[in-house]
Parts: sequence; C-alpha cells; structure tokens
Amino acid sequence: MARTRLTPERESELYEAVLDLLREVGYDAVTMDAVAARTRSSKATLYRQWGSKPELVVHALRHNKPVSVADIDTGTLRGDFHALVERTDDCQLERDSALMRGLAQAVHENPDLHQALRELLIAPELTGLDGLLRRAVDRGEIPAETAALRYVPHMLVGAFVAQELIEGRSPDRAFLSDYIDAVVLPALGAA
Repeated sequence: MARTRLTPERESELYEAVLDLLREVGYDAVTMDAVAARTRSSKATLYRQWGSKPELVVHALRHNKPVSVADIDTGTLRGDFHALVERTDDCQLERDSALMRGLAQAVHENPDLHQALRELLIAPELTGLDGLLRRAVDRGEIPAETAALRYVPHMLVGAFVAQELIEGRSPDRAFLSDYIDAVVLPALGAA
C-alpha cells in the first residue's frame, strides 16, 4: 500500500494521540474515526498510511519505545540490562505499564493485533535480546547451555506484570534494577 509522506512531527503527533486514546478508552474502543477526530485527519489518510487499526497501534507503540535492545552494547551483560533500565524514566515506565495492561486482554481477543505486535514490535526486540545474550555467551559471562537463556523474555515481561499484580503499583527503575540483579542474572549464572 502506498504511504503518503508525513513529517516526523506530524507522525509523532498522530502516534501520541493513538497512545492517549488507548490509555483513556482501551484498545477495543479506539477507532480510526476517533483517531481521525483527535488528530484532525481523514480516516482515509489513516488507512492509506497504516492499513489497519492494529498496524497503527503497533507503530505508535514502537515509536514510543525509548530504546531498542539492539542498540545497547556496554561490554557486559549486567551493564547491558542496566542500560536498558536507565534509558527510560519512572513516569514513562508507568505509562508503558498502563498501555501493556490495556493491550493484554485485547491481544487475546484480536488476532490481527496479536500478529501485528509479534511482527512489528516483539520479533525485532527478541532479535535484539538474542544478540545481547549471544554477546554475553561469546564473552564467557554465561555458558551457552544455560537453560534459563530461553526464558529471559518471559522473565523480563514477568517483571512488568508481577509488580502490578502483587504490589499494586507499576514497576519503576529501582524495582527493575533489583529484579535484574536478584532474578535474571542469577538465573543465567551471571550474578
């Protein structure tokens, strides 16, 4: 599908409006009509640019990411994980956590959203995380046969979910740093 060229500022404005709507009303209530009204755009332009609501939502989420895992290489596994945490702030973590909670149910009920999330957001991050972990294996920080290697994404996602469920608050940088040192690195034999 041919995409019209938007200025980076206009694209950011559209993405922020989508994320605000997601936080306000949840995925199911976000419509292309609502996004068009909020951003003073035409619905036809939105469909021409993104093709579908799931693609627009996932592009907005990806645009919102403060840092990509693939962009981090401090020379140590611990340093890499902590660099991920340090490149955001507690306010952004709270906003991201709220978005993820809102999307968790929607993913189960909307296969198109789930597919778009996996293709456009999750798969690239998993590739970056695999590279980060592979470098740690190559440096000898963790053995290649460590069983926990395949569960690192689950551990990291679990940190976001568990903090809210167990303690009733969004994860913050201090919690995530402690979690990395107390859970992730020991599980990998890198503590």
